[in-house]
Amino acid sequence: MLLVPCGLLMLASCATMAPPQPPSLELPKPPADLRAVRKGGKTILTWTVPRVTTDRQTVRSLGATRICRGVEPVLSQCGTPVGEAGAAVSKSDKKPAASYTDTILSDLQQSNADSYLTYAVEVTSVEGRSAGLSNQVRVPLVRTLPPPQDFAAQVTNQGVVLSWMNDIAASASQGYPRYVYRVYRRLLGDPHEILVGGIPAGGERRLTLTDSNIEWEKTYQYRVETVTVMAAEGKPELQIEGNDSPEVKVFADDVFPPAVPSGLQAVYSGAGGQSFVDLIWAPVPDIDLAGYNVYRREAGTVAVKLNTDLVKTPAFRDTNVAAGKNYLYSVSAVDSRGNESAPSEEAGESVP
Repeated sequence: MLLVPCGLLMLASCATMAPPQPPSLELPKPPADLRAVRKGGKTILTWTVPRVTTDRQTVRSLGATRICRGVEPVLSQCGTPVGEAGAAVSKSDKKPAASYTDTILSDLQQSNADSYLTYAVEVTSVEGRSAGLSNQVRVPLVRTLPPPQDFAAQVTNQGVVLSWMNDIAASASQGYPRYVYRVYRRLLGDPHEILVGGIPAGGERRLTLTDSNIEWEKTYQYRVETVTVMAAEGKPELQIEGNDSPEVKVFADDVFPPAVPSGLQAVYSGAGGQSFVDLIWAPVPDIDLAGYNVYRREAGTVAVKLNTDLVKTPAFRDTNVAAGKNYLYSVSAVDSRGNESAPSEEAGESVP
């Protein structure tokens, strides 16, 4: 009979067991990227929804996200939340984002640059438990002004002219707080905006701003806001945007002709036995200029266009002239959409 040592049997049948792990508490890891933007009487909060728990497990489900707010510089706990935001767990590779808009009551807003609100969010599990507050952000409590009244847009040959009523006295524009009007533009159907420009408040009763950087035959939407500029002692300026005006929609239809040509001169020449009249004039600077039309008439008759195609340079030679005639010439400018200017002042010349 073959005997096997007990020690060998034990080695063959025994395995090393890891220590038991405690069950996951499934507490979502607090966000670390909370951001806040003040806009008029509202604060817009954004953050990334947690995808892992504090013990590095994948979050399977979430409870409500509490919105925490206080006037103290640092929040030690959430206390009574000012609101809640639901958050669904994303199954994609993209980091899911969440947002919440908090209304700042008028009695909280201040007239100085030293008062702030502190925000944090507290993401909870389905059981309502959390691992603590997110990073904390602060927003100024400076009182903002409503947008100006009677905001309007008008298309001109120089671009879109924006105008509105200035309800802020000139004295209020000195020192702090100061107020600036800012106008924004976007293409119809496009959410992306560009800043058209800004004008300090005060001064004229009705203010205007011309947007010359447009493309013709496109539809734009404009809005204006009042920006409050404040500064606390020893600190940089704060610029807090007010609420938006209603958008104004305008179609930039170019029905405006170019400038009228000027400086027209007519000079007869008879070199080499051929008679002709040379015309020159000052070039028209319009950026959408397509060319010129040249007209000729005799006294008591209607002007007739001499060119078949647009003349591309500010010069023209009329070779179809007859001896003993007196001619009157004029020139007009034409843009790329076919708008034609009025005729220039006439220049006369005689053919001997």
